[in-house]
Amino acid sequence: MTDTKITDFQQGIWLQDRIVPFPDSISSEAKAALQRLVSAQGTPVNSLVHLPAAEDIAAWQALQEHVNSQYAVALKGATEQFGPDVETLIIGQTQIHVATPDSPMRSNCACIDLHGGALLFGGGEACRIGAQQQAARHGVSCYSVDYRLPPVHPYPAALDDCLEAYRYVLGKHSPSDIVLVGRSAGGNLALAMLLRGRDEGLPMPAGLVLLSPEVDLTESGDSFHTNRYLDVMLPLPLMTINRLYAGGADLAHPYLSPLFGKFEGLPRTFLQTGTRDLFLSNAARLHRGLRRAGVPVELFLGEGMPHGGFMGGTVEDEELLEEIRAFVAACWSN
Repeated sequence: MTDTKITDFQQGIWLQDRIVPFPDSISSEAKAALQRLVSAQGTPVNSLVHLPAAEDIAAWQALQEHVNSQYAVALKGATEQFGPDVETLIIGQTQIHVATPDSPMRSNCACIDLHGGALLFGGGEACRIGAQQQAARHGVSCYSVDYRLPPVHPYPAALDDCLEAYRYVLGKHSPSDIVLVGRSAGGNLALAMLLRGRDEGLPMPAGLVLLSPEVDLTESGDSFHTNRYLDVMLPLPLMTINRLYAGGADLAHPYLSPLFGKFEGLPRTFLQTGTRDLFLSNAARLHRGLRRAGVPVELFLGEGMPHGGFMGGTVEDEELLEEIRAFVAACWSN
């Protein structure tokens, strides 16, 4: 019995049951945002979601529709708030929502927005409103890609759509006038798209913004263990969904897990994560990889910040938005 315990401890650190307090080092609004997502039993509310069996396609579709409808309700009213009208284009099998401000600050510049949603959710209305948000935020035309998703459209459908959209935008704007923004799963697709685009001879954009990017579908990083349940937004790994998205392809391939790609020649990058982000290791490892490849990269690390930030209304979220605006403006100025 003693030998067994010693062997087990050689594999890691044993932690007794303990309460990890909400940090006092963040704003009261940010602390309240964390508290709202924890149950009376001290567990993240989002950890109570049960995923269907891998082969139950109907159940996956029902879950997808349910979550997307919740996104739409949460974003209700945002159309009026963000203003710019949206035109929806169909290019081949690719759907793109294009939002353009009435008085663009830079008429020649463009933003491509790739939404988050764990490579399963976030399309439709939420994607359309995302185009309006980015167009209003940066004062330029925004192309938001409503990429196809599993279970009906597994890999490489989403990546194909993003690449098709990038080619379309390249036909409208100079690459030096384009900035690519990807959040979470969209960060996976943004980086994978540039790796594949570079391999296919396409020019790189002026800049790349990756917000808590899901760049390692093998989930091999340290924070997948250390931040499990501490991330109130994304308390548990997503391996079941990752496999659904991959459709049998190798999760370690750079077009699926772009963390394992070669980064030479990529554009200057803004990279964001938080100390409580389940994907913290993704950003930490990607930051080092970009530095080794000679890619200029800025790292924003939010204290106590979970996956996706504190979801607005905090000084920390506003600071992040200002940093992104400054980075994007600098990309276009150069």
